[in-house]
Amino acid sequence: MKTKWGVWGSAGIARRRTIPEGIVEPDNAELAAVYDVNVEANREVAVQFGAKACATEDALLASDLDVIYVATPAYLHCDQVIRAAEAGKHVLCEKPLGMTVEEGERMIAACASRHVKLGVGFMMRFHAQHRAALRLVQEGALGVPVLARAQLSCWYPPIAGAWRQDPKLGGGGSLMDMGGHCIDLLEMFFGPVKSVFCIADHLVQNYASEDTAVVLLEFQSKAKGIVDCLFNVPDESSKNRLELYGSKGSILAEGTIGQGEIGTMTAYLEESGKRYEATQARDAADGLLIAPAPLNMYRAEVEAFSQAVLDDTDPPVGADLGLWSQKVLAACYESAATGRPVSV
Repeated sequence: MKTKWGVWGSAGIARRRTIPEGIVEPDNAELAAVYDVNVEANREVAVQFGAKACATEDALLASDLDVIYVATPAYLHCDQVIRAAEAGKHVLCEKPLGMTVEEGERMIAACASRHVKLGVGFMMRFHAQHRAALRLVQEGALGVPVLARAQLSCWYPPIAGAWRQDPKLGGGGSLMDMGGHCIDLLEMFFGPVKSVFCIADHLVQNYASEDTAVVLLEFQSKAKGIVDCLFNVPDESSKNRLELYGSKGSILAEGTIGQGEIGTMTAYLEESGKRYEATQARDAADGLLIAPAPLNMYRAEVEAFSQAVLDDTDPPVGADLGLWSQKVLAACYESAATGRPVSV
């Protein structure tokens, strides 16, 4: 069986990645209808992928669909998810889950009242190398988790009408857009965050949203974390590093954080309990290369959500994670405004 998908906001990330890689490819999903305020782009997407081009939002909601994928600007998410739920459609919503914690709670309540599923687009949880690293952490290969770092940066100059550059439309800048992914990913490895200390600023770009954010995290396990997300560093200059450290070694990666299928990831693991070595000599060993078969994150995300609909089970990345992310991000912005650590 296949789930029938509709796309609300077909001209952005949906057109670039989620439709061609995620919705079209799986055996358990098919694209049925699309809508976007950009009529011409919507028509092109419909023709390219053999879907119905809806002229209005109501036409999309009235279509014969199982799932609506909401890929619009963040300020539209709450209203559109609620309307999709009222139309009896399951929803996969791009992060963030609304603009605020209160909006996220309203979205969850609406879906629960209509008995439809609500998932959130944290697609990096499906990356093959991230999954392989998670297995090592869960098996105890890293020992006691000590420190985690996630970095995601890009060059994002002022663009007329860009909603991510206006906090009234996107909820924030580099922290909301990229930091949310990074924090969620580190929580996948090390568990929930307990408190945050955040610094956010405008250093290069001339728009209202922050272009620089650094977050210090304390996990409930007492492990520590660092997230840095920037809109002001040239793309080729930032390697989007992921670093996981524990009492038995480390897992270090470049390029796995982002939208691509593959990066480089190496584990440097050894037994704990070694004697202190005053010279602290470093062996130049290559470590263990972590290179599972590449997995398209968008396809895996859609397949998993579709299967949850078909099997009537909970989505693998559910609304609870989206709401928790909003609570953590709200604490980050409070910390940045007050200059103090904030408990989540």
